[in-house]
Amino acid sequence: MEVQQTGVQTDRVFTVPNLLSMARLAGVPLFLWLVLSPVFDGPSRDGWALLVLALSGVSDYLDGKLARRWNQVSSLGRILDPAADRLYILATLLALTWRDILPWWITALLLLREVCLLVAVLLLDRRGYAPPEVNFLGKAATFNLMYAFPLLLLSDGSGSVASLAAIFGWAFATWGTALYWWAGILYVVQVRRLLTADSAAD
Repeated sequence: MEVQQTGVQTDRVFTVPNLLSMARLAGVPLFLWLVLSPVFDGPSRDGWALLVLALSGVSDYLDGKLARRWNQVSSLGRILDPAADRLYILATLLALTWRDILPWWITALLLLREVCLLVAVLLLDRRGYAPPEVNFLGKAATFNLMYAFPLLLLSDGSGSVASLAAIFGWAFATWGTALYWWAGILYVVQVRRLLTADSAAD
């Protein structure tokens, strides 16, 4: 992750990439309502929940690509994009754990990583630094998890499709968790170096 933004940046709020990120954020409560329906004795709406997850993944890819192509990288976008990613991961973690599809220890591992990054961001903010950009490794981790979660949701059933979904879902979940922590450790190391250099300059 880099601390300084490179390239052209705009202060516009209602850009296409930002609108895509806003739509992705709005889909979080909808996803939770769909996926938790069986918990509250409602009908299974897993198919619709999978569709919402798929659309969020497409919009996640498009907002960054369009922002760079159309020179619409913005300060708001730098906040909305990772916020939407993390909220989807958090919502999916809690929902799948609640439904006993995901074991609690994976949820704890991923949430602990988020707490570490939150502390790092707060330390940066105290020194007047903006949150860093999401780098390729962090994006790769997010994509792995976003593939894993719908597959694990699909595995909550019977038959060959559910069995295959479980195999690939756990493969993506394992790689995603490892990459998520790797990206987090690199982030913390970079923040530590930055704050150390900043303290030495005082």
